[in-house]
Amino acid sequence: MCGIAGVFAVGGTLPFGGGVVESMCRQIVHRGPDDQGVYRDASAQIGMRRLSIIDVGGGHQPIHNEDESIQVVFNGEIYNFQELRRELEARGHRFYTHSDTECIVHAYEEYGDACFSHLRGMFAIAIVDKARQRLVLGRDRLGKKPLYYSLLPGGVLAFASELKCLFEVPGFSPRISHRATLDYFVLGYVPAPASIYEGVHKLLPAHSLTVERGQIRTQCYWQPQFEPKLQGDEATLKRQLLEQIEEAVRVRLVSDVPFGAFLSGGLDSSVVAALMARNLSQPVKTFSIGFEEERFNELPAARAVARHIGAEHHEFVVEADAVEAMRDLVWYFDEPFGDSSALPTHLVSKMAVGHVKMVLSGDGGDELFAGYERYRKYQTLLDLRSRSLGLAGVGLRALSAVLPGAAGVRLGRIGQRIVQDFPDDYLSGVAICNRDDLALVLKPELAQLDPFASVRHHFLDGDAQGLDRILRGDMATYLSDDIMVKVDRMTMANSLEARAPLLDHKLLEFSARLPQDMKLRGGTGKYLFKQVARELLPAEVLDKPKQGFAIPVAHWLRHELRERMTDTLTSSSFRQRGLFDSAGVERCMSRHRPAATTTANCSGCC
Repeated sequence: MCGIAGVFAVGGTLPFGGGVVESMCRQIVHRGPDDQGVYRDASAQIGMRRLSIIDVGGGHQPIHNEDESIQVVFNGEIYNFQELRRELEARGHRFYTHSDTECIVHAYEEYGDACFSHLRGMFAIAIVDKARQRLVLGRDRLGKKPLYYSLLPGGVLAFASELKCLFEVPGFSPRISHRATLDYFVLGYVPAPASIYEGVHKLLPAHSLTVERGQIRTQCYWQPQFEPKLQGDEATLKRQLLEQIEEAVRVRLVSDVPFGAFLSGGLDSSVVAALMARNLSQPVKTFSIGFEEERFNELPAARAVARHIGAEHHEFVVEADAVEAMRDLVWYFDEPFGDSSALPTHLVSKMAVGHVKMVLSGDGGDELFAGYERYRKYQTLLDLRSRSLGLAGVGLRALSAVLPGAAGVRLGRIGQRIVQDFPDDYLSGVAICNRDDLALVLKPELAQLDPFASVRHHFLDGDAQGLDRILRGDMATYLSDDIMVKVDRMTMANSLEARAPLLDHKLLEFSARLPQDMKLRGGTGKYLFKQVARELLPAEVLDKPKQGFAIPVAHWLRHELRERMTDTLTSSSFRQRGLFDSAGVERCMSRHRPAATTTANCSGCC
């Protein structure tokens, strides 16, 4: 696990001297505290910071081919590297390390730009091909590892694992994107390929970018296929699913350093930890975090799983002063990020790195197997629309006008959703702000923009139908731009590698083709996954309600964070940005002051 950075002359020669890539790498030492390596010539500078996991002593990057004409830096892990190495050696390639990085070098020699489709893992890769005067960038299928890029004045393409690196490149001049600002307020994150800055892009998951002969092009090398559906009875599909999950866990247990598992107490991380225990000869080291507020605390469930699998368990209870860590989070994320579970992820990573250098996590189970409550609620919305012949929207909006408080607000929003077309009827249910909220806090020229223009196409493209359309859209948006960003930044902030077996692309290809009633059945999500879990976990974990990795943010905004919130949102720099309606922000902020009567009247912006 590492961080990478570099600059490449689109026109042939860099307009500045050496040292730029070293400055870029200094910004991401937290991603790789063990080592630094650079390669430079007249047209390219590439570098990396390394967190040594595989071939600790011999995997220094950049890695090159036999005649050193191809240079590679790489962030991530390739889980099939041993199999791929044997295949490439049989074709005549000679290796000088035992690292997974070198497989990328020779796979590029053998397969060209198609090399990425041969890799099973998580990765952001930069390849300099000196003989052909070309740069190739590639990103893994689900966007587990980040990669930003920008074409700067003078024909320089700059790229890096984190946005902050680009500030070290001569000619980089950041400008806040109004569209990205709106997207953040609607979704809680900035969806790819945009970033918060104009002209700075995220390479999309499952895409490569090539610079050659003055031209820049991107292409997609993989897409999930939801058809044709798998055949077989429930028992057969259950057995096959267990085999797929266990194999995804097993290939991620290759490591030359100590490792463990995040254990939230939820179903996904518990299944991963249980399968780790089944495939290891020593106890699994597990790490959990909880809160003093009971409704946010999953520690009892995590302890039950740890006892059941015989884990060496570690836990930490978050206290109020933990909100001080939020100042650090701003620096690590680089752009607006609204997922409050970033804080507990940061804290559990900080705890884990005192014992291990790599962990497995349970991320991805909700998107693969329809575990979120919003999927059930959307199905209820569709049923209501069908039973009322489309007239429920009018009735609910009329009723909302006479009902006071939160009940009226909720009915009004349901009424609005019923009359919307897909996917807006789904997206408006998961958005954190609606049009009224946007009009309250943003300037009119932003608030009036189409709120879902940046993500709508992800729910309409491809072969998926019904529930699968939503799962596919969420994988392309919420999963890659929220969940994966959170896990990457917060683990890397603590120099900890995180691997997600449930997001193995082979497992995803299997789960995508499961019949939809094996995912959502009778209002129960993760139907088949839960049948698998029953073979691995204690009953008290299987039957408990889903909580999610949440924090008591509303309480903190009224107490520990109140002063910081007020200082930030009333500052002159905040007003001078020209993006916000100061009076509307003040009204929204006032709802989080202790004098407010109830949170029930807060709209989505709160």
